[in-house]
Amino acid sequence: MKLVLVDGKTLIKILNKKGFTFKRQKGSHAQLEDNEDRRVTVPIHMKEIGRWLLSRILRDAEISRDEYEKLRREV
Repeated sequence: MKLVLVDGKTLIKILNKKGFTFKRQKGSHAQLEDNEDRRVTVPIHMKEIGRWLLSRILRDAEISRDEYEKLRREV
């Protein structure tokens, strides 16, 4: 199953639903962190995040593709 691409702001909303909170922003990149000290950096300057980068962000956040799809539909 291919990942459905989203923009950075939508991905931040998805990560917020998963328990990540905004930590800081420098330029056009936002850094989010969860309560287990997992950090992800999300570019918010692109219209859509590329498939490769999106899969790496999901891997770092320990979110499965199925869980991503469920969260994406809720946003």
